[in-house]
Amino acid sequence: MAMQYIDVTGATDAEAIAKALSELGLERDDVSVEILERAKKGIFGIGASPAKVRVTYEVPDAPPAPPVEPPKKACPVEKAPQQEKQEKQQEKQERPPRREKRRQQPRQERPVQETAEGTEKSPEKAEKAPEKPLELGEEVFDEKSQQIRAFLDGLMAHMDSDAKAKVYQPEKGRYKVILEGSRMGALIGRRGETLDAIQQLTNYSMNRGSDRQRVRVQVDAEGYREKREESLQRLAAKTAAKVIKYRRNVTLEPMNAYERHVIHTALQDTEGVTTFSTGTDPNRRVVVAYDRDRH
Repeated sequence: MAMQYIDVTGATDAEAIAKALSELGLERDDVSVEILERAKKGIFGIGASPAKVRVTYEVPDAPPAPPVEPPKKACPVEKAPQQEKQEKQQEKQERPPRREKRRQQPRQERPVQETAEGTEKSPEKAEKAPEKPLELGEEVFDEKSQQIRAFLDGLMAHMDSDAKAKVYQPEKGRYKVILEGSRMGALIGRRGETLDAIQQLTNYSMNRGSDRQRVRVQVDAEGYREKREESLQRLAAKTAAKVIKYRRNVTLEPMNAYERHVIHTALQDTEGVTTFSTGTDPNRRVVVAYDRDRH
C-alpha cells in the first residue's frame, strides 16, 4: 500500500475535511488529517483566510502485468483417413479408465479455522462466542431511580418510542440505565449522538437544583457503549501506528469527554506518541502526536 495526500481549504477545519472526504469518497476513519492552517476571520473581512488541511490516505499498489498469452499452435496437417483411424484407436487403448483418473486426483480439503481451544473446525461449523452479560446486579427502585424512570418514560413518549428503562446502581451515586424496546437504532443515532443527548438531558434533570446529592447517570441501549469503546480503542491503536510510521501528528474527529478519555487511556502507555485535546466543545478533538522523547 502506498500513501498519498491532498491539501484542501474550507471556511472551517470541519468544512475542509468534509470536502476532502467527499472528493476521495472515503470515511473519516480511513484517513489521517493534519491541520496546516487555521481559519482566520480578520477584521471587517480584511485579512481573513480559510482553513487548510492535509488529508493522507492509502492507495493500493499497481496491479500486476497481465499474463502473456502463449503462441497459437500451427494448424495441424491433414492426415489420411486410414492413418487418423489408427491413431484414434491407439489413443483410446492408452487412455486410463475414468474411475482411475478420478482416484488419481487429490481430494480438495476444506479450509479450517482454529478455535481458542486449539481444535480445528470448518467455517460452516464455527460458532460465534456468546457475549459476556453485563454484571449489573438487580434493578433498583429507590427514590432517585424512580425519578429517572419517570423522566425517561415522558421523554420516550415525546419521541414516539415504546422503549422502557431498566435502572441499576453499580456503585453509590452512579446509575446505569438500559433502554429496551423496538427501533432502538433511532434512539442510538449516528455514532450515538441521540443516545448522548438523552443521557445529557437525564443528568441535567436529575441534578437540577441539587448541589449536595448529585448523581451520574449513564444511558445505554443494545450494548452500544461497550461496542463504541472497543471501536475507539481500535481507532487509537491504528492512529498511533500511523503517527509512529510517518512521524506526523494526527487530529481525530470531534468527540465528547468520555470518548476523548477512552482515547487518552488507550494510548497513555504507548511508546512514541502522546495525546492532548484541542478546541472547545462540541468540536473538541484529540490530537495524537509523535513524541521523539518516548520513542
